[in-house]
Amino acid sequence: MFTDEALEPASIRSAWRTSQQSALESIGCQTRAVHSAEAEVQTLSTTISGTQTEPRHKAHEQLLQPSADGLEPPGLTAFLQRVEDMVIRELDRNGRSHAFDEFQVNWEGPSQPVSCLHCLQHPSAQERGLHVTSVSWSCTGSVIACAYGRTDDGDWIAEPSCVCTWNLDRRGLNPKQADLVIDVATAVTAVCCHPQQPALIAGGLYNGEVVVWDTSQTQDPVLVQTGMSADGHREPVYQVAWVPLQKTGEFGVLSACSGGRVLLWTGDLKAGRFVPMAAYALVPQQVPHSSYVGFKARGSSTVGVTSLALSPWDPDTFLVGSEGGLLLRCSFSSQTPAAVHSEGHNVTLRAPAVFMFRPRSGPVHSIHFSPFHRNLFVSAGTDGLAHLHSLLQADPLLSLRVSDSSVFEVRWSPTRPLVFAAATGQGEVHIFDLGRRSLRPAATIEQGGADQAATCLAFNSQNSHLLALGRTNGTVCIWQLSHDLTEQSPREFRQLEQMANQVAA
Repeated sequence: MFTDEALEPASIRSAWRTSQQSALESIGCQTRAVHSAEAEVQTLSTTISGTQTEPRHKAHEQLLQPSADGLEPPGLTAFLQRVEDMVIRELDRNGRSHAFDEFQVNWEGPSQPVSCLHCLQHPSAQERGLHVTSVSWSCTGSVIACAYGRTDDGDWIAEPSCVCTWNLDRRGLNPKQADLVIDVATAVTAVCCHPQQPALIAGGLYNGEVVVWDTSQTQDPVLVQTGMSADGHREPVYQVAWVPLQKTGEFGVLSACSGGRVLLWTGDLKAGRFVPMAAYALVPQQVPHSSYVGFKARGSSTVGVTSLALSPWDPDTFLVGSEGGLLLRCSFSSQTPAAVHSEGHNVTLRAPAVFMFRPRSGPVHSIHFSPFHRNLFVSAGTDGLAHLHSLLQADPLLSLRVSDSSVFEVRWSPTRPLVFAAATGQGEVHIFDLGRRSLRPAATIEQGGADQAATCLAFNSQNSHLLALGRTNGTVCIWQLSHDLTEQSPREFRQLEQMANQVAA
C-alpha cells in the first residue's frame, strides 16, 4: 500500500536571515584633528645697573673756599641778609616781564640773508635777447615756469618766444637746459600755474590770446586757447589767474589786457578752445566818483589794465591797476552794463569798478593781497614806491621808497605777515620787514645792473625758503632766504592787526 519514491529535493531560503542582513549598516565617527604646537620664550637681553652715593667729602661744593684760619669773610652774612629781599623782589619782577618775548635765539649762528642756489638759463632765448616776463611756481613747489618775451621796444608780435620749465627736485639738474621748452609764435607776457594740477600752466600772449598748456603732453602741449574771436582780447594780456568756479574742483582763467577788458574763461576740452563766462570793461565814465580827477584829463576811452589781483578772502573782490595810474576795487557780481559798444559779443560786458583808491603818477605794474589780512594789499609801479593800502580807505597807509626807477613786481611773503619783496628796474630786489623800527630793506639782492632789470619774482608757497627772480638778461635765479626772513615772530600777527586797525580808525 505504501511504496518508496525518490523525489527531487526542495530548498526554502530563510527569510529571517535575509531580513537581518538588510538591517545592518556600517557607521563610523572620528574627532577633529588635534593641532599641536611648540613655543618657547626667552628674555632678549639682560642689564645690570647699580647706584652709589658720592663720597661724603664731595657731597657739597662750597661756593667760597674757606680761608686758612677757617673763618668766613667779614661782613658776608650781614650782606646776604641785607640784599635777600631785594634780590627776590627783582627776580619776581623779571619773571613777569615781557621784555624778551620777541627774542629768538639763533642756534645756527650768523648767516647771509639770501644766497643764490641756481641760475637757470635758456641759451636760445638769451641769444635772441628775450627777457623773462613772468615766473610761477607749480602747486607742488618743485617746478618753476618761466615766460619769455620783451619789455622794451621791438616787434613783439612777429618775434617768436617760449615757455620753459625746470624741476628743481630732479636729480642732475642742468641750469642751462630746461626740462621742457614750449615754443610760442609770439611774446608771452604772463604765466600762472594751476593751483591743484601741476601739469597745467595758463599763459597770456602779446597778441591777446589766452592759452593753457598741459606739460604732460610733450608733443602738443596746447590744451585750450581762445583764438582770435570777437569775445577775446585784441591787446596784450598782462595778467592771467586761475579762479575757482562754483562747481567744486573746477577752475576758470581770468585774463586782463591793456584794452580795458577783464574776461573770465572756461575750457571746452573737446573743442580745444575757451568759452567766455563773464566779461568786464573798464571805462573812465564809469569809474566811481572821487576827489581825484587827474585821470579825466587823459581823454582815453578805456582804462588800460596793467595789473590784477584776486582776493584770497572774498571770492567776489578783485583789484585792477591801470596804465594811467588808476587803482580800482572791482566786483565779479556787478550787473551794471558797461558803456561800450558790445555788438557781436556773446557775453554782455559789465562795469565792475566799485571803489577808486588814490591814483598814482604812472602805470601800476603790480598788486598783491596780503595772505594774512583781508583788508591789506600792496601796490607798486613807475613811481618807484611800494604803497601799503587798506580796502577801507582811498589813501595808502604807508609808502616806502623802493627805487629811483620803476618797480615791476611786488609780492607778500607766504609765511611772514609783515614781509614783502619788490623787484626794481635797476636790477635790485628789496625785501622789507614792516615789523622793524627802520623802514630800510631787511635784505637786498644786488646781482644785476641797469641792463639786467628785475622784471618778476615769485615766492614758493610750498618751500618758503625759495624765491624765484627773473631778469631782462634772460636768467631766472633761485634764491634761498634765511631763517629770519621766513619764520614768524610771536607778535607779528598782532602788529599786522594794529596796522590795519589804525587805518580803519
